[in-house]
Amino acid sequence: MTQIFTVTGMTCGHCEKAVTRALLQVDPQAQVQIDRAQNRVEVTSAQERAALAQAIAEEGYAVAAD
Repeated sequence: MTQIFTVTGMTCGHCEKAVTRALLQVDPQAQVQIDRAQNRVEVTSAQERAALAQAIAEEGYAVAAD
């Protein structure tokens, strides 16, 4: 299932890599697409939304409640 998160605080390519890496630790098969300009992270994963959001937050980025 594809989930979309609004994530603030990503300012560079390193930030995108950190978020991607965190999500892949939760689900190694996840597909992650990030649009930093739109603060948008799209994740295709079988994992629960809460687990994915927590992984992003633990990297230090704010995840908006949608």
